[in-house]
Amino acid sequence: MKWVSVYEMRRQARRTLPKMVYDYLEGGALDERTLRSNPTSYQNWRFLPRRLIDLSAVRPETSMFGRDIAFPAVVAPTGLNSLFWPRADLALARAAQRCGIPFTLSTASSMSLEQVAELSAGRLWFQLYVIEPGLALSLVERAKAAGYECLVVTVDVVANGKRERDLRNGFGLPVRYSLRTLWDGLCHPAWSWRYLRHGLPVLGNFNASRVPSPEARAALLRRSMDESFDWAALDAIRQNWPGKMLVKGVLHPDDIERCRKMGIDGVVLSNHGGRQLDDTCSPLDVLAQLAPTPGFDILVDGGIRRGSDIAKAVALGARAVMLGRAALYGLACGGEAGVSHALSLLQEEYRNTLVQLGCPDTALLDAGYVRRATSAEGP
Repeated sequence: MKWVSVYEMRRQARRTLPKMVYDYLEGGALDERTLRSNPTSYQNWRFLPRRLIDLSAVRPETSMFGRDIAFPAVVAPTGLNSLFWPRADLALARAAQRCGIPFTLSTASSMSLEQVAELSAGRLWFQLYVIEPGLALSLVERAKAAGYECLVVTVDVVANGKRERDLRNGFGLPVRYSLRTLWDGLCHPAWSWRYLRHGLPVLGNFNASRVPSPEARAALLRRSMDESFDWAALDAIRQNWPGKMLVKGVLHPDDIERCRKMGIDGVVLSNHGGRQLDDTCSPLDVLAQLAPTPGFDILVDGGIRRGSDIAKAVALGARAVMLGRAALYGLACGGEAGVSHALSLLQEEYRNTLVQLGCPDTALLDAGYVRRATSAEGP
């Protein structure tokens, strides 16, 4: 493929997708300051390379839950992916498998968790939105039966972020048509042809036979989560899930410590890609302030567009990063092949960063290789 960076794939995605769809992918909450500050947080750190190191056998691999992955990354959970490409969840899963990293399927996926498990052979994680307690436990049981390795419980969407791009565009499910949206579709014929051939996006995990109540189905369409979900409810999920478990969407050190004491295997530091609460701390900045905790994995997401960003996160203590929009740009550009290309670009950039740093092994990458930029240097 012709693209040489994730940024180029982002520009192509913007040209390929109708405005309403691209804005859903790219948009953030309120004034989108968090959306912009997430990438900037990586620019606030500078590298301190080492020299005269034997780099004849650089090892970008790391391990996640006792098994090797090709580089410190996981494909993040993202919903309604069939807006960007048909059978998108399967495309993402297979691309992650080809690249040698795990894939996380969203509760709001377009294909069911059973379909994805049946049709892909890579490492599969399942992300849980808690809409109502009974439905959450039902999804946990289904993920367990389908052989998912890790449960990722998202806890930062109790209330919906005000995404003004979506409000202006009238975005929602089912899609509401207007002269403007129809014209936008005509201006993007390749996307429209795929859309017409494969039909409307659906919520694959929520057909009528599997959702216990019409209220639950309506709540999911409104992205309305269980406002009573608390630590006791999280512990109930932990007790019903025998495998590895991460909590996604925490930032406060007290919450991180409470997860560790509860027996959670790790957390994903996240502000939901700037889509929920504006002016939220950057996950990378929170990571930099945490003390290492052996046996408890810290992942981060938000704003990762370069392999060098991944290196900074690992140096500051992350086990791995989660890749959301970066993978979706590839999906919009070319389906499974596009995702594979985006992941390969990041993997190659990460390895090249290790070489440039004089760090022969991901296991050796630590805070000694980075420092925060001074005010004179700027972001």
